[in-house]
Amino acid sequence: MVWNEEKQTGAPEEIVRQLWLNKLQKTFNYPLARIEVEKSISFGREVHEKAADVVVYKEDKETPQIVLEVKNPEAKDGLEQVKSYLNAQGAPIGVLSNGITKVILYRRYPDQFENTLREIPRVDQTIEDVLQEELTLDQLETKYDLVRIIKVLEELVLAGAGVDSFNEIFKLIYAKLYDEKYARDREGKLLFRQSAEPRVTYDNMNRLFEKAKEEWPGMFLSGEVIELSPSHLSVCIGELEKVKLLNADLEIIDRAFEYLLPDVAKGKRGQYFTPRHVIDMAVKMLNPKKDEFIIDPASGSGGFLIHAMQWVWDQHMENLSKETKIEYARSHLYGIDFDDKPVKISRALMLIAGDGRSHIFRLNSLSPKEWQGEDTEKEKARSELRPRLYKFGSYDKDNENEENFRYFNFDVLLTNPPFAGEIIDRTVLNNFELAKNDKGKLRNKMERHILFVERALSLIKPGGRLAIVLPQGVLNNTNMQYIREFLFEKARILAVVGLHVNTFKPHTGTKTSVLFLQKWAEKEEPPKDYVIFMAVSKKSGKDNSGDYVYKKDENGEIAFDTKGGKILDHDLDEIADKFIEFAKKEGFSFWR
Repeated sequence: MVWNEEKQTGAPEEIVRQLWLNKLQKTFNYPLARIEVEKSISFGREVHEKAADVVVYKEDKETPQIVLEVKNPEAKDGLEQVKSYLNAQGAPIGVLSNGITKVILYRRYPDQFENTLREIPRVDQTIEDVLQEELTLDQLETKYDLVRIIKVLEELVLAGAGVDSFNEIFKLIYAKLYDEKYARDREGKLLFRQSAEPRVTYDNMNRLFEKAKEEWPGMFLSGEVIELSPSHLSVCIGELEKVKLLNADLEIIDRAFEYLLPDVAKGKRGQYFTPRHVIDMAVKMLNPKKDEFIIDPASGSGGFLIHAMQWVWDQHMENLSKETKIEYARSHLYGIDFDDKPVKISRALMLIAGDGRSHIFRLNSLSPKEWQGEDTEKEKARSELRPRLYKFGSYDKDNENEENFRYFNFDVLLTNPPFAGEIIDRTVLNNFELAKNDKGKLRNKMERHILFVERALSLIKPGGRLAIVLPQGVLNNTNMQYIREFLFEKARILAVVGLHVNTFKPHTGTKTSVLFLQKWAEKEEPPKDYVIFMAVSKKSGKDNSGDYVYKKDENGEIAFDTKGGKILDHDLDEIADKFIEFAKKEGFSFWR
């Protein structure tokens, strides 16, 4: 395979083909006499105008065994073209490769592509030999595109399987994580792999899934099983078994989960994955430290928490052991979200980061009264959140707070609350100052994100700091003046960063800002005047359609960073750097 480490790109098609020809001979030991290039494909009486790139024949040198097509696997017709070639040629194995990745189709019967293979057979192997070969932890790929793998699975089986793709992929990911976690106890041997018979694969995967449910209770219902049919499941395992998930690059997994979550569900709740460069800006500006507790009360897939964790690891724990870093992650990061699927995602990301335990709870942040109850999830949440309650030093106040779970002592809060929807439940509204007018009368309804502003301030301790993404109207509209007065009373406004209108496209074109606050310390007298850092982003890293825009080098080619990733064309890093200069000049405690 051809891989440019610096530019993360594949080689031109002809070079890829030549390397495959070399690999077929040197690695798989096929003699040149059994290999043909540019083989015209016959469909009945017709000869297809497009020739297959490479065909490998069986020993009789007449019966096709492998058809290789060099093409971009993300092209919609890529897999379909390989399938058509296999049917026309009668070959059992088809390979689609672009020099970066490969998909190997296994056609057991005409028009039935029941399997994918992790590798093609050597000249002395049968397909059954490949399926029965042991797979070990050290053989797994660490560089891969999980979104591409999921797209391949959708095209092959998931789109027509009649199941929830998110749930089924999620079950398989947890089964695989369990297998990888305990592989060392089996000398690295993996159980998450295809067997020759789909039914055997199905039984093995359900056993692993049951073990995963026991290992990480609360992620799945006790009666949940893998709903994919044995043949569909076998295809999925054939693709997923090749890659390593435990301790993987979290960006790879995060992008895949974002892809899997249906856009309809995200839009309906006004929830959208926060672009990672927005998260990075907010984390960088607030500079969380290794001894500080962090919370996101609308944590979604855990983006803010994961990036805050990475920041602390890189900036403040660089020379500490992996065990110390994992202990920080399990003890200092907290997330709350009302939606089941994002909660599953954030828990999975924390698990992939290296630890199965996390403080991620499925709760309604705006209504802590709903946290009461005897079900396991709520009891666990109350138990783990109780040590983070703010202590007033008054028996009555502390006792009331233990009942209501209203005031906490988190050091840092980062969040992007849902914008959609209004709260009309008076029992919820009654807990918020902002839900009352200047005469103390309860308003009939409140927009959800406004209540999140007040809730965010109640979650951090005096002197704590926060960043929250809000519609720009909260800071500009005349009818929102009472909110701005509330903010000035409760906290110092550190900064306001206006985001470009394209930032959240294609999901929404709402103009948004990131508001940075520091809660006034106890007995601190707010100054009458102070300087606020203001900035407006001119480059969002996206175009008007919501597609990412990347920086170009001096030759007009896409620029890459030191890790080989494409560099987004945005200005939020520069804004964060300017804020840090400002913060140091102003003497902010978290940037001294």
